[in-house]
Amino acid sequence: MDAFIASLLAVALAEVGDKTQLLALFLTAVFARKFPIVCGIFIATVLNHAVSAWFGMWIAEHLNQTHLTWIVAISFIAVGLWLLIPDKDDAVDEKYMQWGALVATTILFFFAEIGDKTQIATVLLAANYQNFSMVLVGSTAGMLLANVPVVYLGAYLMKFLPFKQVRIGACILFLLLGVATLLRHYYF
Repeated sequence: MDAFIASLLAVALAEVGDKTQLLALFLTAVFARKFPIVCGIFIATVLNHAVSAWFGMWIAEHLNQTHLTWIVAISFIAVGLWLLIPDKDDAVDEKYMQWGALVATTILFFFAEIGDKTQIATVLLAANYQNFSMVLVGSTAGMLLANVPVVYLGAYLMKFLPFKQVRIGACILFLLLGVATLLRHYYF
């Protein structure tokens, strides 16, 4: 259950103000029907984060526990500090829009997640907790928790989200995950 909660919170907080959240807002403005956008976010996240969680599990199997602990702890701290840097709005490839909301969202979200903070967090969480299914379910739920309200409430919600404070909160969460990883290895 720890893997699920940590994954849910880490991804949901890291996603606020992220480029994929801005992509969700853009897609909401382009397409009238919102449910296919949500389905596309879900499909892309499951596919992307399944590969990420698998990779995290693979890393955990091939490194000794001490090296893994230090790599994961330092990486959590690095991602936490990275969260303090706001994302820039990347240009959207308009050629996918012709295929409709579901296909466009799935493709754009999948590619936007490659190398993104939440994808890296999923790799780290899977390596740390070594629980593929709970990390995948938690990270997917966190992605949906952060993006579904944007899809349905759009611009209205974006006016009131304190991005800077959420980024700081997410940074603190990742720093704590890094410290907890070290403490769990050496003291528990």
